[in-house]
Amino acid sequence: MTKDQKVVAIQEIKDLLQDAKVVYVADLEGLNAGKASDFRRQAFKQNIKVKVVKNTLLQKAMEQIEGVDYSEMFQSFKGNSAIMISETANAPAKLIKDFRKKDEKPALKSAFVQETFYVGDENLDTLVSIKSREEMIGEIIGLLQSPIQRVISALQNKSEAAEATTEEVAAPAVEETPAAEEAPEAPAAESTDETPAAE
Repeated sequence: MTKDQKVVAIQEIKDLLQDAKVVYVADLEGLNAGKASDFRRQAFKQNIKVKVVKNTLLQKAMEQIEGVDYSEMFQSFKGNSAIMISETANAPAKLIKDFRKKDEKPALKSAFVQETFYVGDENLDTLVSIKSREEMIGEIIGLLQSPIQRVISALQNKSEAAEATTEEVAAPAVEETPAAEEAPEAPAAESTDETPAAE
């Protein structure tokens, strides 16, 4: 690779890393052409950018990124390396874990997620369990809606209770009506009995 080619390659990596909030470095070595293509396809579907890079060029590109010190990750840059850029914190980790059901690779080398560094494949499960921004927003909305739903539920219960009370008050009035009609019948029966007595 010529000097100019290296400059171009470093710039391409920098363009990928610029403003990236989720950066994974994985080892794809050992995946055959078919599996590697499948891995890239799955990554594309999940909006994960994958690029195989040279370790030295990756390190140089990271050193030139302002605002983030990637030096903690450099120790993991050995052998075959591929960077994975995503908007979702746990998406690359889930993709790696899914592929690992059948193979030993891909392996996680290191990751920069939510302003925290994770170095070593043993961090894969931790990264899988990190909630994505969308999941966190969903949970927050759920928590915010919960008290409102309780208030609505309480109001509905009060409303139903009030309706039930109104029905209970109205119910005896309906039952008393026949009793009121029966009242005049009693004297009528007495007057019938008194008629023979008068004779």
